[in-house]
Amino acid sequence: MTERTEMEQLYNESIKIIQEGSLVKGKIVTIKPKDVLVDVGFKSEGVVPINEFKQEELEIGKELDFFVEAIEDDAGLMLLSREKARCMQGWDKIVQHAEAGTLVEGTPVKKVKGGFLVDVLGIEGFLPASLSAFKNMAEKDILGKKFKFKIIKVNKVRYGIILSRKEAITKEKEEIRDKLWSQLKIGQVVPGTVKAITDFGAFIDLGGVDGLLHITDMSWSKVSHPSEVVAVGDKIDVMILNLDRESGKVSLGLKQRMPDPWQDVESKFSVGAKVKGKVVSILPYGVFVELDKGIEGLIHISEFSWTKKVNNPNEVFAIGDMVEAQILTIDKDNRRISLSIRQLETNPWLEAETKFPVGSVVQGKVKGFTKYGVFVELDANLEGMIHISDLSWTKRISNPQDVLKKGQKIEIKVLSVDTQNQRIALGLKQMQENPWPKIAEKYKLDTQLETEVVSITDFGVFVKLEEDLEGLVFSNEIDQDKLKALKPGDKLNVKVIKVDVEQGKIGLSARI
Repeated sequence: MTERTEMEQLYNESIKIIQEGSLVKGKIVTIKPKDVLVDVGFKSEGVVPINEFKQEELEIGKELDFFVEAIEDDAGLMLLSREKARCMQGWDKIVQHAEAGTLVEGTPVKKVKGGFLVDVLGIEGFLPASLSAFKNMAEKDILGKKFKFKIIKVNKVRYGIILSRKEAITKEKEEIRDKLWSQLKIGQVVPGTVKAITDFGAFIDLGGVDGLLHITDMSWSKVSHPSEVVAVGDKIDVMILNLDRESGKVSLGLKQRMPDPWQDVESKFSVGAKVKGKVVSILPYGVFVELDKGIEGLIHISEFSWTKKVNNPNEVFAIGDMVEAQILTIDKDNRRISLSIRQLETNPWLEAETKFPVGSVVQGKVKGFTKYGVFVELDANLEGMIHISDLSWTKRISNPQDVLKKGQKIEIKVLSVDTQNQRIALGLKQMQENPWPKIAEKYKLDTQLETEVVSITDFGVFVKLEEDLEGLVFSNEIDQDKLKALKPGDKLNVKVIKVDVEQGKIGLSARI
């Protein structure tokens, strides 16, 4: 073999085997105004239009990938394309992303009918307006800006793709949520933003995962409504109390970040001590008083006063009132303190028996009525009651107000004093002599009388014997036909068959 032949063989072996339509690596050797010459290790250099390069790629010695358009043109140069190389490389990645369902970064470059054209890895994709999630955004905030997209359709023949920003946002949120769930731990304090407020608490956005801050976990103090503590948009640090990934529920606490005021309650307050506080809640059975931040005590309605009967605490107290009370009990475990106002006052019942001895006649003022009696004020602190049966010896009374009027001053007799149950029994009829022994003598058995019908009941007929004195004709002591025909005011002849001096009753019969 001649020397010339050996040289040609070595030269041919040194030249890469390059085929049209393939990708090759090349090094920039010359940059001209319109073209760039590239050494790809072939017998001739390749030429690439300068407008196919990105500005940062134009550098002598820079090694890049190129697409072989033609092995040799009319001038003997190889025709290369940087743009098509990028496109081929980008397409492979696009297919991978589409198959894996992963997100790709792209830049909207042009608004067109029905959506946007987006540059994704050198490939032009179409983003339908309905999937853009660009509602209420200006074009200047969209075009040329980078966003994440999901590839939802691939056309391998035309190298075309359809994108969705909406689905990308959903996936991004899912990824953020998954990452956040993996980081969350019970007892951890995390930042959040108040997203919404309800009557039972507030929903807090922890950065992709929502948690519930219940009203009972907002403050150690009593909270009537969550809006007293937080507002929508507030940035707050909360503690994670519980996590349930399966149901997606996160329980949060705000008060848990502060020391529990009940831990040292016994060092702050003691039984028997006099305390001051503010009324923070009023209920039918009493009022809650704030003694310290997060510590409240209850004044039960029975502990308001020794003598005044209170049916509605709202009549005595208002929210914000400052009150003085005495501590009755402290229950640290159940977080309860019972208070009393009346214990700060002298108990008037201790002297009740001395001031109002049984059998004494006293003066009083009618304060109120019930169906069964009359309340009488004896002095500024004590009241007694006249039972309806002690209003009159002989008159049948169905309504105490028919006998006495509110505010009326009367003389009454003290019948009994029960200091333990705080009751004084009074009598009005006892101010007169018991007439029943004389009535018994006057209306002896079998005495016949003409009477006037007062009222008719299921068990008999009440008749008038004289002023303020009635008798009862038992239903079995009158002919039923006669009974049906009777009406109030009718005259009825009767005879006495029973006189009960103890009970103050006269029994009669119409069967004469």
